[in-house]
Amino acid sequence: MLQGKKIILGITGSIAAYKAAQLVRLLVKEGAEVKVIMTELAKEFITPLTLATLSRNPILVDFFDPTNGNWNSHVDLGLWADAYLIAPATANTIGKMAGGIADNLLLTTYLSAKCPVFIAPAMDLDMFAHPATQRNIKTLQSIGNLIIEPTSGELASGLDGKGRMEEPENIVRFLDNFFTPKSLSGKKILISAGPTYEKIDPVRFVGNYSSGKMGFALAEVCAKQGADVCLISGPVHLKTFHSNIERVDVESAEEMYNEVMNRFYGMDGAILCAAVADFSPKGTSDNKLKRGIEDLVLELTPTQDIAAAIGQMKMEQQFIVGFALETNDEEANAQQKMERKNFDFIVLNSLQDEGAGFGYDTNKISIIHRSGTKKTFELKNKNEVAEDIVNEITQII
Repeated sequence: MLQGKKIILGITGSIAAYKAAQLVRLLVKEGAEVKVIMTELAKEFITPLTLATLSRNPILVDFFDPTNGNWNSHVDLGLWADAYLIAPATANTIGKMAGGIADNLLLTTYLSAKCPVFIAPAMDLDMFAHPATQRNIKTLQSIGNLIIEPTSGELASGLDGKGRMEEPENIVRFLDNFFTPKSLSGKKILISAGPTYEKIDPVRFVGNYSSGKMGFALAEVCAKQGADVCLISGPVHLKTFHSNIERVDVESAEEMYNEVMNRFYGMDGAILCAAVADFSPKGTSDNKLKRGIEDLVLELTPTQDIAAAIGQMKMEQQFIVGFALETNDEEANAQQKMERKNFDFIVLNSLQDEGAGFGYDTNKISIIHRSGTKKTFELKNKNEVAEDIVNEITQII
């Protein structure tokens, strides 16, 4: 969503200014045009040459260029920008912004800005916690500025606490979320993701290779588009980032069934992306099974069918999107599954497609509707695949 956006990055005199190089690089990589304004003190922490090289634009520090008299108009800059990001923002600069002081180019541009302003504080923990700083931050928020909260960790002083500027990747994600169209605003969506583990004994289980990446990508895209997401996930090593995502961790098919059934009623729809085990061991040993048992037989019993259960519960105003991972007769099997389980459409991927399926960062899908309409997409990153699926959802709700 940052493609073509015009962004001013204001850098103040904090040790965290070294992160500005990565921040500029990421913004440019996302397709943004970046102009950098630095305070004099910021130049002590990172050189203008580094930032000019990365941004591909001259660095602005003074009101005019003393070598030729060219004027750096804060008014023109304020009109040019789609976003003004001040990162890092020191306690000194935050205080001046709250008080309307304009004694450098960064601050005069702030007062002239017609665009959203994002502020990423960076300072020692006592400075951040000081009532004066907190008052100034609240003042800036009250007039529409967006604060990118600092994180906790080791600080330049050697102390440990809240005051570290948020990492560049997360700052870019914050801006991207802001500019993403909110086509799902007000919607509540349940998403299941990942595998389930069905215990055999305390150290072994029946499971599958699902990484959860597709479901987590869907949760992030839905949240970015304004939805309140309940993500019910099996055991995976993934993180959620968006504040609109409520994460519920489960392990077994039974646990996932209970959570989905308890929550689906209050939802506008569900995306069933989890690879739920179809069978579970009939009995679980309390102790680790030892080698030496000849021809050990593992008896399995069917798990409860989550998709079929909520398909029966589904009301007219709700939608359900299902997934089918097939190895043969892909389209026929997917269509039958969609009809049996009352999906609005089904997302089909095949293990025959290289780069698709479990564990990959990419996926290749087809979307099949109840009407028989089929759309086939090329191999893409799973985040892009998630956008394709969510775009399809917005057309049916």
